[in-house]
Amino acid sequence: MGLKDLAAQHQGDPFGITSAAVALMDAHGLIRYWNGRAEALLGYPAADVLGHPATSLLLAGDAPASTFSAAQRAGDGWEGLVTARHRAGRPVELAVRACPLHTEHGSAWLAVACDASDSRRWELDQAVLRGLLEESPIGIAVLDSELRLQWVNQVLAGMEGLPPHHGADRITAPSGPGQVPPAVDWQARQALLSGRVTPAVEHVTPAQGMSRRNSQGHLRLRSSFPLRDFEGKTLGVCHTAVDFTAQDRARERLALVNEAAQRIGTTLDLDRTVQELAEVLVPQLADFVAIDLFQGVLAARDLAPGPVTGGTLQRAAHLSIRKELPEAIVAVGAPSGYSPKSPQQRCLNTGRPVRDPVVSPATWWLAGDAQRLSRLIRLGVHSHMVVPLRARGVTMGVVTLLRWENPNPFDEDDLLLVEELVARAAVCVDNARRFVREHHSALALQTSLLPPDLPSHCAVEVAYRYMPADAEAGVGGDWFDVIPLSGARVALVVGDVVGHGIHAAASMGRLRAAVQTLADMDLPPDELLAHVDDLVLRLADEAEAAACGPVVIGATCVYAVYDPISRKLSVARAGHPTPAIAHLSEPVELPDIPAGPPLGLGGLPFESAEIELEEGSVVALYTDGLIEASDRDVDIGFERLCFALAHPDRPLEEICDTMVRILLPEHPHDDVAFLIARTRALSCDRVATWEVPADPRAVHEAREKAACQLATWGLEDAAFTTELIVSELITNAIKHACGPIGLRLIHERALICEVSDASNTSPHLRRAHSTDEGGRGLFLVAQVAQRWGTRYTATGKTIWAELQLPGSPCG
Repeated sequence: MGLKDLAAQHQGDPFGITSAAVALMDAHGLIRYWNGRAEALLGYPAADVLGHPATSLLLAGDAPASTFSAAQRAGDGWEGLVTARHRAGRPVELAVRACPLHTEHGSAWLAVACDASDSRRWELDQAVLRGLLEESPIGIAVLDSELRLQWVNQVLAGMEGLPPHHGADRITAPSGPGQVPPAVDWQARQALLSGRVTPAVEHVTPAQGMSRRNSQGHLRLRSSFPLRDFEGKTLGVCHTAVDFTAQDRARERLALVNEAAQRIGTTLDLDRTVQELAEVLVPQLADFVAIDLFQGVLAARDLAPGPVTGGTLQRAAHLSIRKELPEAIVAVGAPSGYSPKSPQQRCLNTGRPVRDPVVSPATWWLAGDAQRLSRLIRLGVHSHMVVPLRARGVTMGVVTLLRWENPNPFDEDDLLLVEELVARAAVCVDNARRFVREHHSALALQTSLLPPDLPSHCAVEVAYRYMPADAEAGVGGDWFDVIPLSGARVALVVGDVVGHGIHAAASMGRLRAAVQTLADMDLPPDELLAHVDDLVLRLADEAEAAACGPVVIGATCVYAVYDPISRKLSVARAGHPTPAIAHLSEPVELPDIPAGPPLGLGGLPFESAEIELEEGSVVALYTDGLIEASDRDVDIGFERLCFALAHPDRPLEEICDTMVRILLPEHPHDDVAFLIARTRALSCDRVATWEVPADPRAVHEAREKAACQLATWGLEDAAFTTELIVSELITNAIKHACGPIGLRLIHERALICEVSDASNTSPHLRRAHSTDEGGRGLFLVAQVAQRWGTRYTATGKTIWAELQLPGSPCG
């Protein structure tokens, strides 16, 4: 039966004005009003009874006095049982309430009636409710949907130590969240969140000052369940509690197991987990407990399954019924130092628990441990038990329990109970260990995916910040990079993969590797983003075909190339925020770079924009998490960013700290990465350029000009190698390309030699045969240069080679 069916049967108070039969009689007893419910109850339509005396509805032959024999005065009116005649002729017993009305037209009577059986059922329901709430030994509280106390009976008030409420059987004054007892609040919250009944059994410790020898405490059964109206809407929570004695050990142990399930493993913090186990065991089962774990567990390393014969135990937690911890021999974090004959070592060797009933001077396993022996004897320890902490076949440590104030020695039932509790805790400890291991793996992944340290470059000075939203994992989908390019140029990259955590980080690593590879090809920013867009589409198709979902479901990126010779910044972006540029002599600028679509849409072009910068300008590339932090308006985020970048002559690390302080909350909701670069310019005296005629005789002249320039720079030691490179590259350009041909030497940390021509034909490195007259030029260049390559320009191509210059500073 559903809620609506119940609602149809139990409409609440049967005398309610919306559910009862209502009639109005004038001073002469004539009916002047008759509602639809009255018609349904007695069968008479209003037209048949209006203007007729009310006594005409009574059974024929019954005198009014006998008909109202069960009526009694109630205030100014009457209430009682009346036997009326249904239109069909059968008698109907009614419960009637009537009261006089005085109007300007005279006096009248208002009568409200219902079926007598409905009235009796309602009175019985009210009697049961009053007895349950006010006279039963069950503690009851009602909380609203905000978990504020609305109603508490005296039984629960006494259980929870709430202030007494004299003169009534219940506390009805609402209270704030801070006045709700913690146990009530926790369980009521679970019922409100789950929508189900949440029973629990807890052990209530004896009152302070009561000896544990004289009282074992008692158990308390709690239960919370949602309160709903007939439409199913949650109105609040009802919490009940009942105490019963703990003489039944089976019920007491069940309560302790239930308590352990709720209290142990509330977090994935290993230290907190073992402390929670200790708090469950003391004082309910032991007077002192020590939990020792292998160092490999604390370090989150893998352990071999089965019994353990080696390894160092380390104290992870201990707890005593005495605050001063008189039983503790070692401090938390120190090696446990158990002797080879100790129960702990025997437990580890066999993988089975060890229970020693008596600790005395004759205890053989303490013969070689005088400090522990004297401490245990002084305290009067009479019972000692050690249980292995083992989960998933792996032994992670031991749990040691002692008794001296509790007069009962550990028995088989105690051993079974402790094994159950320790087994539950061991799973939680292993989960925490695995989490720490995964956390370390994630950090290692982050270290491999992101640059551990940005390379130093003559073109820019850089600084960065990286803050993943998943602080526990330490990785996210944002990335940044600084990539050295040919011709003393540098590429600045910031990207953002949709999502957080290790999957986004793995996708980010693939995209970062792709960008680095494409950057080595010296592609313009717009072409590079087009290739990355194709890659994202291909990865998504491959993942979908493998039925594992797309690895990269979307990403944004901004790619910028800065040339310190021309002082120009070429930028393209794919659905990414525009860079911010802090000029030395002008306000911070947010240039209008064509946005371009996010990576992974396909079919749409990307465009580049070129900006000329003065030396010392600061360029900021960032992810959207920086300007959208704390749910601020994006426009406000841009304003704060411009404010943080003002005064670009400050140290870059100081600018980074300012950006974090002004733009980010303590715990950002999105991954945040930003890269700031201060531009440098390569002075004209470190760049030499010549035009070379397309004549083989011009090779000799080009070599001489290069040698003279090297002498001017004080690089005579590099003259021979440089002349060889110049000769080979110009010869290839004259033979295989077309003019105009240009030669450029750049002196920065490396000596860069570039030869440009108007051809788009790419040179290929090959090994010449012994009978070939040529074909060895690029092979020689590759042997003597540190690195070499080709980049394409709007007018042709440039072949470049770099020579390492030891100790050469930036210009």
